[in-house]
Amino acid sequence: MEAAVAIVGLLFVLFVLAGVFVTVKAVKAAKRGVDRTVAHARRTVEDTTLRARQLAQPGVVGELAQLRLSLRTSMRATQEVLYGGSPDDASLSEAIGLFERLSAHGHELDDELKRLEREPDRATIGTRLPDLRERLERITHSAESLRWAARDRARKFADDDLASLSDQIDVESGALRHWTRVEDATDPLRDPVPGRPESTGPSRPESAGPGETKTPGRGQATDGPARSGAAGPSDAAARSWGPAPEDPPAITARDPRTQPSYPWQKAPRTEDTTR
Repeated sequence: MEAAVAIVGLLFVLFVLAGVFVTVKAVKAAKRGVDRTVAHARRTVEDTTLRARQLAQPGVVGELAQLRLSLRTSMRATQEVLYGGSPDDASLSEAIGLFERLSAHGHELDDELKRLEREPDRATIGTRLPDLRERLERITHSAESLRWAARDRARKFADDDLASLSDQIDVESGALRHWTRVEDATDPLRDPVPGRPESTGPSRPESAGPGETKTPGRGQATDGPARSGAAGPSDAAARSWGPAPEDPPAITARDPRTQPSYPWQKAPRTEDTTR
Protein backbone atom coordinates (compact mmCIF):
# COMPACT_ATOMS: atom_id res chain seq x y z
CA MET A 1 0.00 0.00 0.00
CA GLU A 2 2.82 2.38 0.90
CA ALA A 3 4.52 1.59 -2.44
CA ALA A 4 1.34 2.48 -4.36
CA VAL A 5 1.02 5.77 -2.48
CA ALA A 6 4.67 6.56 -3.22
CA ILE A 7 4.20 5.80 -6.93
CA VAL A 8 1.09 8.00 -7.09
CA GLY A 9 2.94 10.82 -5.32
CA LEU A 10 5.89 10.50 -7.67
CA LEU A 11 3.59 10.63 -10.71
CA PHE A 12 1.89 13.72 -9.29
CA VAL A 13 5.24 15.45 -8.80
CA LEU A 14 6.27 14.55 -12.36
CA PHE A 15 3.01 15.93 -13.75
CA VAL A 16 3.49 19.16 -11.80
CA LEU A 17 7.06 19.55 -13.06
CA ALA A 18 5.96 18.88 -16.63
CA GLY A 19 3.21 21.48 -16.32
CA VAL A 20 5.64 24.04 -14.95
CA PHE A 21 8.11 23.34 -17.76
CA VAL A 22 5.46 23.68 -20.46
CA THR A 23 4.18 26.88 -18.87
CA VAL A 24 7.67 28.42 -18.74
CA LYS A 25 8.32 27.50 -22.37
CA ALA A 26 5.00 29.01 -23.44
CA VAL A 27 5.68 32.21 -21.50
CA LYS A 28 9.15 32.54 -23.05
CA ALA A 29 7.76 31.96 -26.55
CA ALA A 30 5.06 34.56 -25.96
CA LYS A 31 7.66 37.00 -24.62
CA ARG A 32 9.83 36.50 -27.69
CA GLY A 33 6.82 37.09 -29.92
CA VAL A 34 5.95 40.27 -28.07
CA ASP A 35 9.56 41.46 -28.25
CA ARG A 36 9.68 40.84 -31.99
CA THR A 37 6.42 42.70 -32.47
CA VAL A 38 7.59 45.64 -30.37
CA ALA A 39 10.95 45.78 -32.13
CA HIS A 40 9.28 45.68 -35.54
CA ALA A 41 6.87 48.44 -34.54
CA ARG A 42 9.74 50.55 -33.17
CA ARG A 43 11.74 50.12 -36.39
CA THR A 44 8.73 51.06 -38.47
CA VAL A 45 8.14 54.20 -36.40
CA GLU A 46 11.81 55.20 -36.58
CA ASP A 47 11.97 54.66 -40.35
CA THR A 48 8.82 56.70 -40.86
CA THR A 49 10.23 59.48 -38.66
CA LEU A 50 13.50 59.54 -40.58
CA ARG A 51 11.69 59.74 -43.94
CA ALA A 52 9.53 62.57 -42.68
CA ARG A 53 12.55 64.42 -41.28
CA GLN A 54 14.46 63.94 -44.54
CA LEU A 55 11.66 65.59 -46.47
CA ALA A 56 10.55 68.20 -43.93
CA GLN A 57 13.96 69.46 -42.69
CA PRO A 58 16.40 70.11 -45.52
CA GLY A 59 20.00 70.83 -44.68
CA VAL A 60 22.21 69.14 -42.12
CA VAL A 61 19.36 67.49 -40.19
CA GLY A 62 17.81 66.11 -43.34
CA GLU A 63 21.17 64.76 -44.53
CA LEU A 64 21.75 63.04 -41.18
CA ALA A 65 18.33 61.44 -41.47
CA GLN A 66 19.16 60.28 -44.99
CA LEU A 67 22.45 58.71 -43.82
CA ARG A 68 20.73 56.85 -40.99
CA LEU A 69 17.97 55.63 -43.29
CA SER A 70 20.47 54.33 -45.88
CA LEU A 71 22.50 52.55 -43.19
CA ARG A 72 19.48 50.87 -41.61
CA THR A 73 18.02 49.79 -44.96
CA SER A 74 21.28 48.22 -46.19
CA MET A 75 22.05 46.40 -42.94
CA ARG A 76 18.49 45.10 -42.57
CA ALA A 77 18.43 43.73 -46.15
CA THR A 78 21.77 41.95 -45.65
CA GLN A 79 20.63 40.47 -42.35
CA GLU A 80 17.44 39.07 -43.92
CA VAL A 81 19.36 37.45 -46.80
CA LEU A 82 22.03 35.84 -44.60
CA TYR A 83 19.79 34.61 -41.80
CA GLY A 84 17.12 33.50 -44.25
CA GLY A 85 19.54 31.35 -46.27
CA SER A 86 21.54 29.89 -43.36
CA PRO A 87 19.12 26.96 -42.68
CA ASP A 88 19.62 25.71 -46.28
CA ASP A 89 23.31 26.56 -46.67
CA ALA A 90 25.67 25.91 -43.76
CA SER A 91 28.48 27.76 -45.53
CA LEU A 92 26.81 31.07 -44.65
CA SER A 93 27.74 30.68 -40.97
CA GLU A 94 31.12 32.36 -41.53
CA ALA A 95 29.46 35.15 -43.50
CA ILE A 96 27.02 35.63 -40.63
CA GLY A 97 29.95 35.97 -38.20
CA LEU A 98 31.49 38.66 -40.40
CA PHE A 99 28.15 40.44 -40.66
CA GLU A 100 27.79 40.50 -36.87
CA ARG A 101 31.19 42.19 -36.61
CA LEU A 102 30.11 44.65 -39.30
CA SER A 103 26.84 45.24 -37.45
CA ALA A 104 28.77 46.46 -34.42
CA HIS A 105 30.34 49.21 -36.54
CA GLY A 106 26.95 49.96 -38.04
CA HIS A 107 25.31 50.36 -34.64
CA GLU A 108 28.15 52.60 -33.53
CA LEU A 109 27.73 54.84 -36.58
CA ASP A 110 23.94 54.94 -36.14
CA ASP A 111 24.29 55.98 -32.51
CA GLU A 112 26.72 58.73 -33.47
CA LEU A 113 24.36 60.02 -36.16
CA LYS A 114 21.52 59.99 -33.66
CA ARG A 115 23.55 62.08 -31.21
CA LEU A 116 24.42 64.58 -33.92
CA GLU A 117 20.72 65.09 -34.65
CA ARG A 118 20.38 66.72 -31.20
CA GLU A 119 23.54 68.79 -31.61
CA PRO A 120 22.73 72.51 -31.79
CA ASP A 121 26.00 73.50 -33.50
CA ARG A 122 25.20 72.96 -37.19
CA ALA A 123 28.63 74.12 -38.33
CA THR A 124 30.40 71.35 -36.40
CA ILE A 125 28.01 68.79 -37.86
CA GLY A 126 28.75 70.09 -41.36
CA THR A 127 32.50 69.61 -40.84
CA ARG A 128 32.04 66.03 -39.69
CA LEU A 129 29.62 65.00 -42.40
CA PRO A 130 32.29 63.98 -45.01
CA ASP A 131 33.94 61.60 -42.54
CA LEU A 132 30.59 60.15 -41.52
CA ARG A 133 29.55 59.73 -45.16
CA GLU A 134 32.80 57.86 -45.93
CA ARG A 135 32.30 55.50 -42.99
CA LEU A 136 28.74 54.89 -44.12
CA GLU A 137 29.85 54.05 -47.66
CA ARG A 138 32.45 51.55 -46.41
CA ILE A 139 29.93 49.82 -44.14
CA THR A 140 27.17 49.69 -46.73
CA HIS A 141 29.61 48.49 -49.43
CA SER A 142 30.73 45.60 -47.20
CA ALA A 143 27.13 44.74 -46.39
CA GLU A 144 26.17 44.78 -50.06
CA SER A 145 29.13 42.53 -50.91
CA LEU A 146 27.96 39.93 -48.41
CA ARG A 147 24.35 40.23 -49.54
CA TRP A 148 25.00 39.87 -53.27
CA ALA A 149 27.49 37.04 -52.71
CA ALA A 150 24.85 35.11 -50.76
CA ARG A 151 22.25 35.79 -53.46
CA ASP A 152 24.62 34.69 -56.25
CA ARG A 153 25.42 31.51 -54.32
CA ALA A 154 21.73 30.69 -53.88
CA ARG A 155 21.03 31.39 -57.56
CA LYS A 156 23.96 29.18 -58.61
CA PHE A 157 22.62 26.28 -56.54
CA ALA A 158 19.16 26.83 -58.02
CA ASP A 159 20.57 26.81 -61.59
CA ASP A 160 22.53 23.59 -60.95
CA ASP A 161 19.48 21.90 -59.46
CA LEU A 162 17.34 23.06 -62.39
CA ALA A 163 19.88 21.74 -64.94
CA SER A 164 20.02 18.35 -63.20
CA LEU A 165 16.23 18.22 -63.04
CA SER A 166 15.97 19.08 -66.74
CA ASP A 167 18.36 16.24 -67.65
CA GLN A 168 16.35 13.76 -65.60
CA ILE A 169 13.10 14.95 -67.20
CA ASP A 170 14.62 14.55 -70.70
CA VAL A 171 15.69 10.98 -69.91
CA GLU A 172 12.27 10.12 -68.49
CA SER A 173 10.50 11.72 -71.47
CA GLY A 174 12.58 9.62 -73.85
CA ALA A 175 11.72 6.48 -71.89
CA LEU A 176 8.02 7.31 -72.00
CA ARG A 177 8.17 7.79 -75.79
CA HIS A 178 9.94 4.45 -76.38
CA TRP A 179 6.91 2.55 -77.66
CA THR A 180 8.56 1.12 -80.84
CA ARG A 181 8.77 -2.66 -80.57
CA VAL A 182 11.92 -4.50 -81.56
CA GLU A 183 11.21 -6.51 -84.70
CA ASP A 184 12.43 -10.06 -84.42
CA ALA A 185 11.30 -13.49 -85.54
CA THR A 186 9.46 -14.19 -82.30
CA ASP A 187 7.49 -10.92 -82.25
CA PRO A 188 3.83 -11.80 -82.89
CA LEU A 189 3.00 -8.20 -83.80
CA ARG A 190 5.55 -7.63 -86.53
CA ASP A 191 4.40 -7.03 -90.12
CA PRO A 192 4.26 -9.94 -92.62
CA VAL A 193 7.49 -10.51 -94.50
CA PRO A 194 7.21 -9.43 -98.17
CA GLY A 195 7.33 -12.30 -100.70
CA ARG A 196 6.13 -14.88 -98.25
CA PRO A 197 3.12 -16.88 -99.43
CA GLU A 198 -0.05 -15.97 -97.66
CA SER A 199 -3.02 -18.13 -96.93
CA THR A 200 -5.87 -17.92 -99.42
CA GLY A 201 -8.43 -18.79 -96.84
CA PRO A 202 -9.79 -22.04 -95.44
CA SER A 203 -10.41 -24.79 -97.98
CA ARG A 204 -13.76 -26.36 -98.47
CA PRO A 205 -14.25 -29.84 -97.14
CA GLU A 206 -14.84 -32.66 -99.57
CA SER A 207 -18.40 -33.46 -100.52
CA ALA A 208 -19.98 -36.04 -98.33
CA GLY A 209 -21.60 -39.08 -99.82
CA PRO A 210 -25.31 -39.65 -99.91
CA GLY A 211 -25.17 -41.64 -96.70
CA GLU A 212 -22.72 -39.47 -94.87
CA THR A 213 -23.23 -36.37 -92.76
CA LYS A 214 -21.10 -33.37 -93.66
CA THR A 215 -18.75 -32.39 -90.88
CA PRO A 216 -17.52 -28.81 -90.94
CA GLY A 217 -13.85 -28.37 -91.47
CA ARG A 218 -11.56 -26.30 -89.31
CA GLY A 219 -12.28 -22.56 -89.58
CA GLN A 220 -15.68 -23.19 -91.36
CA ALA A 221 -19.06 -22.35 -89.85
CA THR A 222 -21.58 -25.15 -89.56
CA ASP A 223 -24.71 -23.10 -90.27
CA GLY A 224 -25.54 -19.70 -91.69
CA PRO A 225 -26.10 -18.10 -95.05
CA ALA A 226 -23.78 -18.85 -97.93
CA ARG A 227 -20.80 -16.58 -98.22
CA SER A 228 -20.80 -14.15 -101.14
CA GLY A 229 -17.25 -15.04 -102.16
CA ALA A 230 -14.04 -16.58 -100.95
CA ALA A 231 -11.52 -14.25 -99.31
CA GLY A 232 -8.59 -13.48 -101.56
CA PRO A 233 -4.89 -13.34 -100.62
CA SER A 234 -5.06 -9.62 -99.85
CA ASP A 235 -8.03 -10.10 -97.48
CA ALA A 236 -6.28 -12.92 -95.67
CA ALA A 237 -3.12 -10.87 -95.32
CA ALA A 238 -5.12 -7.89 -94.00
CA ARG A 239 -6.82 -10.05 -91.35
CA SER A 240 -3.59 -11.70 -90.23
CA TRP A 241 -0.87 -9.80 -88.32
CA GLY A 242 1.50 -12.73 -87.99
CA PRO A 243 3.00 -15.35 -90.29
CA ALA A 244 0.47 -16.90 -92.69
CA PRO A 245 -0.54 -20.41 -91.57
CA GLU A 246 -0.48 -23.42 -93.86
CA ASP A 247 -3.67 -24.41 -95.71
CA PRO A 248 -5.65 -26.68 -93.42
CA PRO A 249 -6.12 -30.20 -94.80
CA ALA A 250 -9.57 -31.32 -95.76
CA ILE A 251 -11.34 -33.49 -93.19
CA THR A 252 -13.31 -36.47 -94.42
CA ALA A 253 -16.68 -36.91 -92.80
CA ARG A 254 -16.98 -39.82 -90.42
CA ASP A 255 -19.54 -42.57 -90.47
CA PRO A 256 -22.40 -41.53 -88.18
CA ARG A 257 -22.51 -45.09 -86.80
CA THR A 258 -18.99 -44.76 -85.50
CA GLN A 259 -19.32 -41.18 -84.24
CA PRO A 260 -19.73 -40.69 -80.51
CA SER A 261 -23.06 -39.33 -79.48
CA TYR A 262 -23.47 -36.24 -77.28
CA PRO A 263 -26.50 -35.12 -75.32
CA TRP A 264 -27.01 -32.06 -77.54
CA GLN A 265 -26.93 -34.03 -80.84
CA LYS A 266 -29.99 -35.49 -82.52
CA ALA A 267 -30.15 -39.21 -83.00
CA PRO A 268 -29.31 -40.30 -86.61
CA ARG A 269 -32.27 -41.13 -88.80
CA THR A 270 -33.09 -44.80 -89.39
CA GLU A 271 -33.07 -44.62 -93.22
CA ASP A 272 -29.59 -43.07 -93.16
CA THR A 273 -28.31 -45.84 -90.91
CA THR A 274 -29.89 -48.54 -93.10
CA ARG A 275 -28.50 -46.98 -96.23
